[in-house]
Amino acid sequence: MQQAGESYTPVPTALSALLVRNQARVEDALARLDTQPEWLQAQLDHVLIGSDYVAEQLQRHPEWLAELIDSGDLQQAYADSTYAQRLQALLAVTTDEKELHRQLRLFRQREMVRLVWRDLNRLTDMRGTTRELSRLADACIDRTLDWLYGQACERWGTPYSRADADGVRHPQRMVVLGMGKLGADELNLSSDIDLIFTFPANGETEGARRALENQDFFIRLGQKLIQALDNVTLDGFVFRVDMRLRPFGSSGPLASSFASMENYYQNQGRDWERYAMIKARVVAGDTVAGAELIQLLRPFVYRKYIDFSAFESLRDMKAMINREVRRKGLDQNVKLGAGGIREVEFIAQAFQLIRGGRDAELQQRELLNILPQLPEKVGMPDTAVTELTEAYVFLRNVEHGIQAIADRQTQELPDDDEGRARLAWAQGFADWTALTDALHNARAAVSRHFADVIAPADEGEETADDQRTEWLALWQGEMDDDSSSAFLREQGYQQPEVALKALQDLKGLRTVQMLQKVALERLEVVLPPLLEQVGLCDNAETTLERVLVLVQAVLRRSAYFVLLSENPAALKQLVRLCSASAWFAEQLSRQPVLLDELIDPRTLYAPPDLTALRTELRQQLLRIPEDDIEQLMETLRYFKHAHMLRVAASDITGVLPLMKVSDYLTWLAEAVLEAVLEIAWRNLTEKHGVPMRAPGVPCDPDFIVVGYGKVGGIELSYGSDLDLVFLHDAASNLETDGGRPLANSVFFNRLGQRIIHILNTFTPSGILYEVDMRLRPSGNSGLLVSSLSAFRDYQHKDAWTWEHQALVRARVVAGSPALAERFEQVRHEILQQPRDAATLGTEVADMREKMREHLGSKNTGDTEHPVFNLKQDRGGIVDIEFMVQYLVLRHAAARPELLRWTDNIRILDSLEAAGLLAADDAELLREAYKAFRAAGHRLTLQNLSGVLDEEEMREYREGVAAIWQRLMAA
Repeated sequence: MQQAGESYTPVPTALSALLVRNQARVEDALARLDTQPEWLQAQLDHVLIGSDYVAEQLQRHPEWLAELIDSGDLQQAYADSTYAQRLQALLAVTTDEKELHRQLRLFRQREMVRLVWRDLNRLTDMRGTTRELSRLADACIDRTLDWLYGQACERWGTPYSRADADGVRHPQRMVVLGMGKLGADELNLSSDIDLIFTFPANGETEGARRALENQDFFIRLGQKLIQALDNVTLDGFVFRVDMRLRPFGSSGPLASSFASMENYYQNQGRDWERYAMIKARVVAGDTVAGAELIQLLRPFVYRKYIDFSAFESLRDMKAMINREVRRKGLDQNVKLGAGGIREVEFIAQAFQLIRGGRDAELQQRELLNILPQLPEKVGMPDTAVTELTEAYVFLRNVEHGIQAIADRQTQELPDDDEGRARLAWAQGFADWTALTDALHNARAAVSRHFADVIAPADEGEETADDQRTEWLALWQGEMDDDSSSAFLREQGYQQPEVALKALQDLKGLRTVQMLQKVALERLEVVLPPLLEQVGLCDNAETTLERVLVLVQAVLRRSAYFVLLSENPAALKQLVRLCSASAWFAEQLSRQPVLLDELIDPRTLYAPPDLTALRTELRQQLLRIPEDDIEQLMETLRYFKHAHMLRVAASDITGVLPLMKVSDYLTWLAEAVLEAVLEIAWRNLTEKHGVPMRAPGVPCDPDFIVVGYGKVGGIELSYGSDLDLVFLHDAASNLETDGGRPLANSVFFNRLGQRIIHILNTFTPSGILYEVDMRLRPSGNSGLLVSSLSAFRDYQHKDAWTWEHQALVRARVVAGSPALAERFEQVRHEILQQPRDAATLGTEVADMREKMREHLGSKNTGDTEHPVFNLKQDRGGIVDIEFMVQYLVLRHAAARPELLRWTDNIRILDSLEAAGLLAADDAELLREAYKAFRAAGHRLTLQNLSGVLDEEEMREYREGVAAIWQRLMAA
């Protein structure tokens, strides 16, 4: 397209007559110019071809052209506040309504000339035009409302709320919500404005001879506002006003109280109103109260759960629009026709409704702020977003070109030769064919992506329909038992009577009997494909039992059925993973919101590393207000459960080996612990200030979380608790520097309590982690948080050998890096103490024997089915761990490299490298350890205890026991 400042492009012959006609209309305006800028002729011709409206306005107001040029307004964008300031200056000297109407219309026409000029000459882009148009409308509504409110209060009194508990009445002002394109700052060149009038509270006016109810007052005020903006006079109109989006539509009151608004949307709000409310914005009146109203209505718009029912609603709305398009012949409509502007809006807003409740970044009004988020948020390809964005901008520019011609609210492509030629040239195309080719390509891309996102149900697949009919006949009891069993056997169920009973039990539940119609319909849409997939599993009946537990858990949250029916791949993943793992099925039944994680296999089977986990969690927490502890806790739990599910999916399908599974589970715990410490620290320091390390020197935070056991050894499993110790390094005789100071020791003790509270408090999403603090100095009788010096003294003077064994696997998992280094020095110091080998061996062996007696399997009396406890029985996991710890404690004084690692596999590598363990023995211990832990993972995923038949793993068990005998028995 020809841009401003480029050399002049000759006007096509077909448009010469049009140009001459409109040039004649602006002769007076040109005659008033002292000089003509070099750029004027090219830009003026472009506008005169593109807009009869501008030609007409300059003919009626010839002085405007000189004003616009001399002020520089044609060549520069306005600040957001410019319109309001200029209009306020005009209305400040306006004394009656007739003059108000005139000033508003002249102001609007003058600014529209400027905006059309800038748009057609591409002196601004599409977003610049729509934003300025929205600011123009905001200013006209708000300044007019303010003027009219003052007049209304003089006439009818000032509205006040009813007295509150303290007997106080508050003055009331109207709140005007802008909906649709106005609310989204996307107003087009000739758009009407969708408004809703509301006010904070009922009451009555005072200060006039006769009091009015507040609602009556605001209805009258609203009528005045509509007249001021919408009435057509000799000077035109300001904005066409549409009030049909208010509660109850045209039959509802013109203005409603906040309480009425909340009650309406909570009890009667329809799906299309949720869609409309996405774009709601306070555009005039009491902005503070308006912000409260928006928050009040947010739960209606954005569900807390992933809400795939939005697809159904938007599909129904689009079908209705399509019927209207066909009925009225709107195929040439760039907004409503196939592949038009509305379809791009539907794509973006579908995902806003679906995920906006869980992701505040999607709770934005402007479409072009939403589209770029879709690759990250929902996995939409970048190329699709690029095509949609380019098509949307192009279609909006064409829409502006259509409307610029006569300031008419239309999106219909012209059907006359001159109209087509002028639109094509104004949009920078050589002719109408070139423009329609570009339109076809843009609309085809939008239609393709719209079908991918909000595709209608497949039609014409008779086999699938027949299959679905048979499944529903079985579910609804229309088949006899023999026919049902035969059908189930055909579908892969080896024990059809078991499957049939499971389905009949579900059907007989009172919850199912009482389901609302829409929920039952959703259930019956998803059951056929779900049952069909289950039948493909080797353990179909077991899988069915697990899947139906999940179905039962979400009966009252039927949007999850929509999620599965809308995402066949997610349904397949669900069945596959539930078939492989009872634990997986149980987690989903407890936390159905995690079903959303099944949708994108790219993330489901690719758990991130520690850095990515930290980044993702930080971004999620940044969206939550810092003082909303409850929501922060829920976000942490969802994050942990979602990522644990991803790891389990990768584990079940063999994508990740055992060691990587433990790595990811440990990194997940570390990321969570870091975030929990940050939340607890911020929460306490806001109240009490920062503890002092030394007088005038604040801690940073001089606090660490030390992980022992599995978290310390980077060997977490799915159900592992966290063995933790909290340490600080601040002066005990100092206190915090806040307005409510605490002694350092008290502060850090409360910090520890707060961390434990966040980790193991039971919320609707469960707990984060069970926490075991028994490894702290003096165990359960000791302080919850110790200083590093007290910890060192305890380890030197009072700790048992088993506590030094535990220290072999200890490492800092969160907190101050500087204090972590000091802790590591203390750890090395303790573990490198010289030890008598015989005494050490006796103490380690005695402790191991006590553990076997108390925690090992009790095979006595069960000679028929002896079992092997993977962890505690002879030759099991703990034997390996004790041997590793014994060798580290015995040799660390001479071999400090043994202290580098805290996980058993790498310690075994170090022992072998140091010549302290024969290569064959080290290899057997490594392989046995990995085999035992892999078996433990498998059992956990089946919700089974860590016990095997005694014959399993016999070779490993005997090999470990033999090494124990050689190493420890002496």
